[in-house]
Amino acid sequence: MRARATMVFRGVFAPESFAEFMRHRAARLSIAARPRRLEDARIEVEVEGDADLVDMFEMACSLGPLDCLVLDVERVGSEPGSRR
Repeated sequence: MRARATMVFRGVFAPESFAEFMRHRAARLSIAARPRRLEDARIEVEVEGDADLVDMFEMACSLGPLDCLVLDVERVGSEPGSRR
């Protein structure tokens, strides 16, 4: 089942590092990830793909790269398989 969701990561970020980390994880999981907002305290990304892989993307990004600290993730889904 496919899922589409917007994920908002809050924390302390090196935006370019986190963006590269997201691109790499999305490619490995064969899902689409489109960054919408890249800031020092907030990263927003639209994700689309197999529902289980979207969940895996969220988990991977929650752990993040070493130079970033994710404190919170808000996920708003617009398709089946995503959660609010």
